[in-house]
Amino acid sequence: MLYFLLYEQLHKYVSPFRVFQYITFRTAFASLTALFLCIALGPWLINKLREFQIGQYIREEGPKSHQKKAGTPTMGGVLIIISIVIPTLLWADLRYPYVWIAIAALLGYGWIGFLDDYAKITKRRNLGLSGKRKLLYQFILGFTFAALLLIMRAHNDFNTAMNIPFVKQFKPSLLIGGLLSNPWPYLLGVLPFCVFVALVVVFASNAVNLTDGLDGLAIGLMVIAAGALTMLAYAGGHAQLAEYLQLARNPRTGELTVFCGSMTGASLGFLWYNAHPAEIFMGDVGSLGLGGAMAVVAVLIKQEILLLFIGGVFILEAVSVILQVGSFKLRGGKRIFKMAPLHHHFEALGWTESKIIARFWIAGLVLALCALTTLKLR
Repeated sequence: MLYFLLYEQLHKYVSPFRVFQYITFRTAFASLTALFLCIALGPWLINKLREFQIGQYIREEGPKSHQKKAGTPTMGGVLIIISIVIPTLLWADLRYPYVWIAIAALLGYGWIGFLDDYAKITKRRNLGLSGKRKLLYQFILGFTFAALLLIMRAHNDFNTAMNIPFVKQFKPSLLIGGLLSNPWPYLLGVLPFCVFVALVVVFASNAVNLTDGLDGLAIGLMVIAAGALTMLAYAGGHAQLAEYLQLARNPRTGELTVFCGSMTGASLGFLWYNAHPAEIFMGDVGSLGLGGAMAVVAVLIKQEILLLFIGGVFILEAVSVILQVGSFKLRGGKRIFKMAPLHHHFEALGWTESKIIARFWIAGLVLALCALTTLKLR
């Protein structure tokens, strides 16, 4: 909105407004807007959540030290989503569909998380949506985004080729046989792409959700991941940088830099209140929304493989749960970890919460830096 007003309409009359044409300038403003919006609205939301008694339920089988957190206001992810969407609408060029797709992913997966949080609150137990129903909703959204991308590809607005780290020329596509006139071969040809996109988005959203178990852990890692995605989105949409780094360039992804900058600023603002000891939790509405948005952005900028590094700690947390459950079922009740997800394992080993959070942040930062270095090592 402000981009259209300040640049498209007024820059001819007020020459300093020409600066708003630059994505880097608007991204910085979007990040600051998201940061201050989140910090400004935080106390009001915390008070409202306390007023309506929307507090966190702590499961009894979890670490005993967490019982004191019971009743802490939750569903703070609503604040994060508002603090991302408003700056994006203000500072991004909304004529680009990629921005709307990223917003839709944030809102769609955030809505699933909202339904889950609301069910937990009304039941007054740690029971939200059933696991099968939650996964069903997530996969429906994932396949919907994949179908939308295929429609955009048919109009030359999307490229399914992926960037592969350390490889210059190899940019594989999961489409088999291209766009065919016969519907059945076409459906079989696009199925691998649709399944891949859905799996990436669903896995990432649940990975962030599983990581959100310690004060500030998930949102701190999201600051790092969103910051890395901001740089990748800018590089992929910049003609000279994309050619220099030999990326699959798409100028339409440039405006995603503004969205990712808003996500970075909002995450940093929420960390202000979520840092240990937390005054508010993001809930599933925040973790699922952020995870889904992170994955959809990675798909849009064709950096699905680098998402393994950018969200490396998230993925390790999710894998630890999968391994724990698999071991328990297949090995007659034997466990690999003392407790899952992985951060609870270290709690059981005697690590303090603050030490786990700080070390996981360091690991996340190292992995994100590794992801960025692969852009040149190709």
